Amino acid sequence: MGPYTAATLFASRHADAARFDVTLYGSLAATGKGHMTDVAILDALEPVAPVKVHWRPRTFLEYHSNAMEFKAFDADDNLQEDWTVYSIGGGALSEGPGKEMTRSGEVYDMNTLTEIIAWCDEHGRSMWEYVDLMEGPEIWTYLQEVWEAMKACVENGLNAEGRLPGPLNLPRKAALYHVKAMGYQPSLRSRGLVFAYALAASEENASGGRIVTAPTCGSCGVLPGVLYHVARGHNFSDERVLHALATAGLIGNVVKHNASISGAEVGCQGEVGVACAMASGAACQLFGGSPFQIEYAAEMGLEHHLGMTCDPVCGLVQIPCIERNAFAATRALDANIYSTFSDGRHRISFDHVVEVMKQTGKDLPSLYKETSAGGLAMEYRNNNVIPTGLEFQED
Repeated sequence: MGPYTAATLFASRHADAARFDVTLYGSLAATGKGHMTDVAILDALEPVAPVKVHWRPRTFLEYHSNAMEFKAFDADDNLQEDWTVYSIGGGALSEGPGKEMTRSGEVYDMNTLTEIIAWCDEHGRSMWEYVDLMEGPEIWTYLQEVWEAMKACVENGLNAEGRLPGPLNLPRKAALYHVKAMGYQPSLRSRGLVFAYALAASEENASGGRIVTAPTCGSCGVLPGVLYHVARGHNFSDERVLHALATAGLIGNVVKHNASISGAEVGCQGEVGVACAMASGAACQLFGGSPFQIEYAAEMGLEHHLGMTCDPVCGLVQIPCIERNAFAATRALDANIYSTFSDGRHRISFDHVVEVMKQTGKDLPSLYKETSAGGLAMEYRNNNVIPTGLEFQED
């Protein structure tokens, strides 16, 4: 999403360009072919002029490991513009430190859950009410659109069969899991349905379908899987689901503001871990949890993913990403139950876990942060033939 947005912006500035050169650096280059990054860039730029994409997976620019350099040339081959931009997670872009392009000023006057739940406690409000106060009534129209897209994504995934695109020849599982789940008694059926819904959304992402970053593409199955399941199973109204979405978004924004949601920067703890925290808080909101219990559920959702590496096989968002979404969805529901058994009071705050996650991400070697050069990806490379065109190499 980030590269496509960047390429679209660049194309709009150079409608008269004769040719484009695009260089992908670091993690973005290492996993770019598996993530169809080049396809997204070509879709945006080729209608204007021919494009050459260069791959530099071993070159990491200082600000962020997901770096892109766009160059536009005129008919006389003169350079019109040389633009370096970074894809920092969830489709967001930055031109460097303090230059996040999607930022339109501070929306929230409190940026930690500790402050927010203290405000909720003082005023007798819920987290979603804080979102309403800060965002204004237009947020609910937007979140309704998000919810409709999430439902469509899950349902499209449940109705799709066959193999996922790419050289791994991985079959879709969501439809099969859904059919099998319906044959079990209610206790097992519930867990199987959560698997099916999370798989459905993740498989739609892996096949290039329309999904919602929650908070990222690679972790897009967790929150929809949980919300779709509990909304159908408990007949929650759209209004209550939107309140849960607002709470989830608030939790994700706290992490993005204070740490990162980029797998290339902090590993999969920043993607699936944060998605689990968001879904844990949303579920707790739906089931009547207090702000303290919601914070506790979110804390557990993130804490128990600390240190998770981002090591997609062949750079594809398939192994281990899809299964991680399914397991994180069930863990979110467990975090909700655990927190509601308590009074919400605990020793380690969500904000502290966010700080630990940020430091853990810094300490992780770069090969474990969306480069497909370590972990599960390396084990696969050592025991299998790497498909042509997906090798970890520079052009």
